[in-house]
Amino acid sequence: MQIHWTKINKVIEETPEIRTYMLDCPEGFTWEEGSHTHLGLEGFNAGEKPDKGLVRHMSISTLPDESSIGITTRIRKQRSRFKDILEGLDTGSSVAVFKTHSNVPLKREGKNIYLLSAGVGLATFRPLVREYINCTDEVGDLYSLNIDSSKDYLFTGIFESAPTKGFTSKFVDNRDEYYEHVRNLAEDKDGLFYIVGSDEFLIENIALLRRLDIKAEQIMLDKREHMVQEFLG
Repeated sequence: MQIHWTKINKVIEETPEIRTYMLDCPEGFTWEEGSHTHLGLEGFNAGEKPDKGLVRHMSISTLPDESSIGITTRIRKQRSRFKDILEGLDTGSSVAVFKTHSNVPLKREGKNIYLLSAGVGLATFRPLVREYINCTDEVGDLYSLNIDSSKDYLFTGIFESAPTKGFTSKFVDNRDEYYEHVRNLAEDKDGLFYIVGSDEFLIENIALLRRLDIKAEQIMLDKREHMVQEFLG
């Protein structure tokens, strides 16, 4: 396992509770849209065994053409030791990235793609939208639906409908409206449905989509294969 140590080059306050940490790209570090990585704080590998309390699995919210690794996360007042330390880091602080992988790359199969997310889960989809806008080849239309009761919607500059590109973005702040939109989207029986959020959110969306005759192979989750099977099985 290769560990890439790098530095924070910018901290962006997206909302009162959400920050994006922009990291320098280490030499040889590559990723694709929909990727996640393990973020390690200083000291996580100092002992005989890794300190798992100093490591978190994080989505990368940027693409390589942006020249920085973006890590977007929510930091609440009541937070873990990891988030407490992360909140105190600033430009120049060292962090590690390792074990990078994408479970949800943009599928170019000529089908419409529907991105369903809750809150900060939108960070996983930001690079998919940018990848689509950069090149729409072999993708039908792209539709993003995000629910966030805080109404502090993320990345509104990226998640802005672009009809000429076939991209539609919708934000809602309540579940009734959200699930009504999902029902409408599921009228496309050939579409691909990407879901990112809490396990409860995944279970609710999968159950609804399956009731609406969306097949398991049309549902994409940001999970390892064995976990995907548990959710869709």
